[in-house]
Amino acid sequence: MENLDNIEDELLLIFNLFIRTQRMCLWVDEMGKKQESKKKEIEKEEKYMLENGGMRACRDIAISSQMSSHSRVLKLLGCCLGLPVPALVYEDAENETLNIYGGIGPDYGDGSSLPWNVRLRIAKDIANALTYLHTAFSRPIIHRNVRPASVLLDKDFVPKLSCFSFSISIPEGETCVPDIVLGTMGYIDPDYYATGFVTEKSDVYSFGVFLLVLLTGKPAVVLGGPRLTEFVKEKPWNEIVDPKILEEEGVIDEEQQKLQAFLNLALRCIRRKSEDRPVMIDVAKELVRIQRSTITS
Repeated sequence: MENLDNIEDELLLIFNLFIRTQRMCLWVDEMGKKQESKKKEIEKEEKYMLENGGMRACRDIAISSQMSSHSRVLKLLGCCLGLPVPALVYEDAENETLNIYGGIGPDYGDGSSLPWNVRLRIAKDIANALTYLHTAFSRPIIHRNVRPASVLLDKDFVPKLSCFSFSISIPEGETCVPDIVLGTMGYIDPDYYATGFVTEKSDVYSFGVFLLVLLTGKPAVVLGGPRLTEFVKEKPWNEIVDPKILEEEGVIDEEQQKLQAFLNLALRCIRRKSEDRPVMIDVAKELVRIQRSTITS
């Protein structure tokens, strides 16, 4: 893999924006008397990010390279090492990441929802990529940060899995590995959160939440409201599904059966106990069946 010193404009540069965002918070803080303490807090966070960002970038490089042959993984083209935190250069993804609603566009503002058939294809393809992570290597790799922001869409809305900086391998012969809890709020496996043990089912849980976001058009967490995983347990399926899907021309009985099967699969993935969840390869197979309308009873 080539070390790129000159980054072409057309390449998608994925770089950690954490420090820049925190610096902006300092400038917009209207409480002048808190400036100094805020500055110290940011400096501490910057130091932490600089110390850990390099390690995470190396992990991303290693796993992205291993996954480079998979058509549903964002291809790593190179890296720029002449920065405090290495910058990774990926193939262009014209439609960028999914937003928190499972659509395209900004998280807050004028975003666009996706048709049901595109959402279903995204789910199937990302399940395939995660299955490959779990089964293609002697040491299963757990993504640990499955969420809309980890999925990018190319110009044809083909999904590409990315963001492997939190990923971890399970030792050969083992089914879990202990580690600090990493992930995104609303997507973290409750078993992993409670025990500190990462398993393949940790990704299954996160993927289940991802399915719910695609189905409902709602974010996993809403400030002051119930989590999506609780909301879907309290409502009938026709109140759970994104109204924009139900309004689509051609959503007939057969499509409604697919929607119900999709919801049932998501609910199986987010079961509280990890042993009650399906494995990723079975999730992927079920999504293929749903897409082909060969739904099992």
